[in-house]
Amino acid sequence: MIYMRRHTVFILTILSILATAIGLAGCRASANTSNKAAEPAIIDVTTARAEVRQIPTYFEATGSLASDAQTDVAPAVSGKITQVNFDVGSYVQKGDVLVRLDDRDAGIRLEQARAQVDQQRKAVEQAIANLRQTEARLGVPEGQNFSVESFPQVRSIKAQLDLAEKELTRTSRLLETGDVSRSTYDQRRSQRDQLAGQLEDARSNASVAYRAVSTAQAQVNSARSAVAAAETQVDQAQKAIVDTYVYAPISGYVAERNADPGEYISPSAPNTKLATIVRTSVLRMKIDVPEQSIGKVATGQSISLQTSAYPDRNFAGTVVRMSPSLNATARTLTVEAEVANPEGLLKPGQFATVRITQSQPEPAVMVPVAAVRTDGDVSRVYIVKDGAAREQIVQLGLLENELIQVKQGVQEGDIVATSNVAQLVDGVLVRAS
Repeated sequence: MIYMRRHTVFILTILSILATAIGLAGCRASANTSNKAAEPAIIDVTTARAEVRQIPTYFEATGSLASDAQTDVAPAVSGKITQVNFDVGSYVQKGDVLVRLDDRDAGIRLEQARAQVDQQRKAVEQAIANLRQTEARLGVPEGQNFSVESFPQVRSIKAQLDLAEKELTRTSRLLETGDVSRSTYDQRRSQRDQLAGQLEDARSNASVAYRAVSTAQAQVNSARSAVAAAETQVDQAQKAIVDTYVYAPISGYVAERNADPGEYISPSAPNTKLATIVRTSVLRMKIDVPEQSIGKVATGQSISLQTSAYPDRNFAGTVVRMSPSLNATARTLTVEAEVANPEGLLKPGQFATVRITQSQPEPAVMVPVAAVRTDGDVSRVYIVKDGAAREQIVQLGLLENELIQVKQGVQEGDIVATSNVAQLVDGVLVRAS
């Protein structure tokens, strides 16, 4: 019994010693933890130096995009639609067939016109044959211009009359000198008078022949005119067939469709429109420039625009025209710029913010974009100085590649943190690497 009590006391003593040792160890561990917690945190950051660069200056304005060409497609002739080859959103090339109309009536008219041409051509051939027969009967050279004095009989008798006149004149002189008798003179005069009468008869006959040839020639001309008129009818009938095809007048996208197979359309009906096509490869940017800023804008200037649909992308353009007068109500000047749109991302009607490049660049303090932390409408950077980060509220400007302009809050040469910015607060210790 005494032995058991001694053994129990020994065990209790050992347990007390162990508890004391464990308690001392825990105190030392707690003390070490408290010391570590008291040490200030240090954040590793990378840094960059704020630098001054020459950057383009801009004049900012707002405006809306519009197509540089828009056309409403309407039919040229009436008819029933048999085929529609487009839909809203389709891209069409200039000259593509958009709509076909029923061309059966136009085809019938074309066949009739061609038959009339053939008939009139046969009439021309008959008239020419009659003319040649008349010319041969009257002794008129074929195909030559005809006149009374050129008629063969008239020419022959006129030549004889001219000779008789000369003989009579010579005989008259000889009669005065007594070298010929009066009977000879009378004979020469009788021959002259006889030939003069024959010339008048020949001219009368030639006039009759001239009228006959002229009539035959007029018939030929009339038949040829009829052929020309019939050929005009053929051309009109062919055009009527061509007009049953409605072509795209420009290349672009279909913005509106008002055509369905089976409909009957007429160009005389009000507001007859089959489709609306807009060209979007190049857009017009209409910019409203305030009156006080119109001196900053001129044709030929480059522009850069952004839209809410693509906030991280800039689109380039050029100022091409300016309105000659201001809007009297808004006191703004409308300026138009052309913006290339090869990918078709921009759409007519979109609102955009535009920057118009000025001729002279300006110096600007630039820092890496990674150095800026933006919370809501507040932007800040952290300037690293004496091993600590100093928070600085900044006013930002233009973005140029990976750098951004700081208009206020940072000076040239300041060292700014560019990593772990979200972990920084004003005054925290940092270790630059």
